[in-house]
Amino acid sequence: MTETDFTQPVYHESDVDRRHVDDKTVAVLGYGSQGHAHAQNLADSGVDVVVGLREDSSSRSAAEADGLRVETPTQAASEADVVSMLVPDTAQPSVFAAIEPELDAGDTLQFAHGFNIHYGQIEPPEDVDVTMIAPKSPGHLVRRNYENGEGTPALLAVYQDATGSARQEALAYAHALGCARAGVVETTFREETETDLFGEQAVLCGGIAELTKMGYETLVDAGYSPEMAYFECMNEIKLIVDLMYEGGLAAMWDSVSDTAEYGGLTRGEAVIDDAVRENMEEVLEEVQNGQFATEWVAENQANRPSYRQRRKAEQNHEIEDVGERLRALFAWADEETNEETAEEREREPEVSADD
Repeated sequence: MTETDFTQPVYHESDVDRRHVDDKTVAVLGYGSQGHAHAQNLADSGVDVVVGLREDSSSRSAAEADGLRVETPTQAASEADVVSMLVPDTAQPSVFAAIEPELDAGDTLQFAHGFNIHYGQIEPPEDVDVTMIAPKSPGHLVRRNYENGEGTPALLAVYQDATGSARQEALAYAHALGCARAGVVETTFREETETDLFGEQAVLCGGIAELTKMGYETLVDAGYSPEMAYFECMNEIKLIVDLMYEGGLAAMWDSVSDTAEYGGLTRGEAVIDDAVRENMEEVLEEVQNGQFATEWVAENQANRPSYRQRRKAEQNHEIEDVGERLRALFAWADEETNEETAEEREREPEVSADD
């Protein structure tokens, strides 16, 4: 374990005893974004892996082509010592209901996101371990990093330790994924879930999308061309985010022009002001008190009417049409399209439970 300036424990390969997973069978339920990476990395690390998919799942042929054994979710769970629940959040409760009778005392129920445990959508038996290993990267990068001999940082959490060795087993699982090469940061189901949802809603997805659209609309409404508005408010986001990702805010400020730095430092807080912070605090409160989770569960039970309406409106925004035409000018466009086609499973799809 790394004893540095981190506020939470960080584990590396030297902290892990792989025997906690090497002699066990792991059932990976789902073969989407995280599922395919977990299954392949575990198998390449010598772990006995079985993929759980329904018999008519479109992912079966892909898993089998990757050299993995595929069974139904219930059969896979019945064979396994560790059941890794990697189907979409919305499908997990129904999948869990099907596989719960196959969980034996001392087995492990593992997650990559804490939503259903934290908000009580899944209530595991008291005699099983409940853990989380959550790589902080899309599945295709978890796989790519592993193949390159590199690691992807991950989060570790233990919700229920029935055996007394839940943490050691979770770390062994993370080691087999390749995550311990980079570092495994300990957290809790509550912290992972609430920070993840808040980040998605207020900053990473909701916040950035709304900021981008408002900037675009402000320029277009002022008479500037849609093309110029797109380049300045959408296209260049990646350039700035890459700088922040690689070196933090300081590296970003050092890399942009002095004019950009002064303008950003003096005008940014006029746009993102205390009122925005208050709105963010409201978003966080709805995550913390379960209001968002209740709303999202009800939305799915009603077959997602609001979700579909909002998604359609987003797809029909003018910035999407302008962007599609402009992106075709870039050399990377064809490569990006091909990669997206191969990685359509990266999104959380609207599929039945066992996908």
